[in-house]
Amino acid sequence: MAEITAGMVKELRERTDAPMMDCKKVLTEAGGDMAKAEELLRARLGSKLSKAAGRVAAEGTVGIHVSADGKQGAIVEVNCETDFVAKNDDFLALTRNLAEVVANQNPADVAALSAMKVGNEVVEDARAQLIGKIGENVTIRRFVRFSAQGKLVSYIHGGKIGVVVDMVGGDESLAKDVAMHIAASKPVALSKNDVPAELIEKERSIAAQKAAESGKPEFAERMIEGSVQKFLKEVALLDQVFVKDPNGKQTIEQLLKSAGASVASFTMFVVGEGIEKKVTDFAAEVAAAAKI
Repeated sequence: MAEITAGMVKELRERTDAPMMDCKKVLTEAGGDMAKAEELLRARLGSKLSKAAGRVAAEGTVGIHVSADGKQGAIVEVNCETDFVAKNDDFLALTRNLAEVVANQNPADVAALSAMKVGNEVVEDARAQLIGKIGENVTIRRFVRFSAQGKLVSYIHGGKIGVVVDMVGGDESLAKDVAMHIAASKPVALSKNDVPAELIEKERSIAAQKAAESGKPEFAERMIEGSVQKFLKEVALLDQVFVKDPNGKQTIEQLLKSAGASVASFTMFVVGEGIEKKVTDFAAEVAAAAKI
């Protein structure tokens, strides 16, 4: 029987994107014949793996894991191609398990995570196995691991928006309210001072254009500064008006102060944020197919 080397397994995996163990198995069955082994994989997986690899995965879900004491945790985004697959039990299970791996093992990046074990399987093999099963591209996009100053509280909205808040003081109900507020209001930073400079400059540029079009140059600088300050209040968590305040006046900072609490940090993932999605013109496709 031909010896199946690691190099042969690696080559077949690169050709097909199939799980490593599957590659080794078919190579053994094929007696080391690479072409025959690839043919066996294609027959069993229907070429799903290779075809899926180049397709845009902009749907997906967010997984969160928080330790029992609320001190360690992680949030991870895993993408697929359709919302239907994003609700698949196996896809959801992989996402949850990856969040736990990140929280417990603290990988440096996605590549390091892919080489770790999830259960009894290497993460990359588990990902490839899922691709073969569901026929869609699956990618691990990003993750963040947390070591809390206070206590971690999480909230996931519809599987698409995930929030983790590091709350110091206050009770769990308050922390949940703040996490839900973040999901609804989508702040970009904790305070005004934390808002990225490039966002402020972009807003200042927009405000300057509006001021120039106002026909009141003597008020331009005041108008620009007013617009920037308004923007900062809208995107800084502490300055946002709490969404559950019946009077629409209490800010998150005031809410926290009244409870003797503070937010050390927060992280929010929105599935597919920043990924360019393919827009399909179904009418055009139908017309082309019918050769109209």
